[in-house]
Amino acid sequence: MRIRPIMLAGLGALTLAACNKQEHVASAPPPPPGAVPGSTAADRDGDGIIDGYYTADGIYHPNALPPMPSAPPAPTRLGERG
Repeated sequence: MRIRPIMLAGLGALTLAACNKQEHVASAPPPPPGAVPGSTAADRDGDGIIDGYYTADGIYHPNALPPMPSAPPAPTRLGERG
């Protein structure tokens, strides 16, 4: 006669376990500004700075460097007055 309450308790626990809610999984953060979707960053020289990226078809695209600043004007022959 003792088997019935034990069986009822086990069945109740099994039923309640089936109703357990799944934990919400956080989504991945968005890519940083300037990132190319579907690409992989490439650090070719190993200095820790991304030099370019590989697209899904395996082609390497180097990052374009900003143009060098223009040279400062040459000093005058007369010197500076002031």
